[in-house]
Amino acid sequence: MGRNVTRVGIAFVAAALLVAGGGCARVDGGSPRELPAPVAFPEDQPPESAEPDESALPDEASATPAAVESMGAAPKAKASASASPSASGSPSAKPKPKRTSTAPRTVPKPPTETKVPPAPPKPAPSSCKPSYKGDQASRAQAKAALTDAAGRTYWPTSAPDIRIPLNLIKATAWQESGWQSNIVACDGGIGLMQVMPDTATWMNQRFGQNYDVWDYQDNAYLGGTYLAWLTKYIGDMYFDSDYRLDAGLCTSELNSCLLNAVIAAYNYGHGAVAREGQPLAVPNPSYVRNVRALMTECVCLGY
Repeated sequence: MGRNVTRVGIAFVAAALLVAGGGCARVDGGSPRELPAPVAFPEDQPPESAEPDESALPDEASATPAAVESMGAAPKAKASASASPSASGSPSAKPKPKRTSTAPRTVPKPPTETKVPPAPPKPAPSSCKPSYKGDQASRAQAKAALTDAAGRTYWPTSAPDIRIPLNLIKATAWQESGWQSNIVACDGGIGLMQVMPDTATWMNQRFGQNYDVWDYQDNAYLGGTYLAWLTKYIGDMYFDSDYRLDAGLCTSELNSCLLNAVIAAYNYGHGAVAREGQPLAVPNPSYVRNVRALMTECVCLGY
């Protein structure tokens, strides 16, 4: 995706918050496009059920682990017999050791994921205005969808400890679309999380899902899925599989923590942030600072 980021103000942000350089970026990470202020929402309605369609989730037991990693489903409970202490006194599995350093590796490990999202498209002309398709979800519906997406276990088999913080997914959706579920950017980004259609197709194929990018709930899941994929991809390369997205691990250097790297990659794509043989990069500091500020100051956190 191009790197000429169009600066845009963030709608409905608290008066005390002044952010600069933000745009409506896409899930596959291109240059953000300017969006109009979010349109008025309909009267808040009771949130529709945010429960995922269980029939759309693959059967972990029958899936080939090397080919399909079940996404968006909670780990299956172990049999009660295995949950009880062994009568023979066998020692339990040791927990994964924590890293002694929170800084990223200077020389990354080779990526564990060989299948990566499609290349970003060319940026749309700056004069282009976004369009709208279908009905807009209410704030209550958007909140329910984003909350459900944040509560999911995206890598139940190989990385069940990966969690997408609720304030991160809320702030990202606000930065991307102002929580407008029916907005379509000039470059093709769709909905709450501004998911690109090609990226949605890739994620559905990669993880055996069938999410509809035009459905606001599925759109939230797709955005959460991509954030989770980036967390694992970058976490494996630079942080020795320490997947904590904690703001407390970040220093004043933007490339100091996994949280900042994941935010940057959501906007610019994984290839601009995590590069084989090279240090971790944050090529879009304004976008990262905007989302980080929204994680604590966004008016959307109160919805």
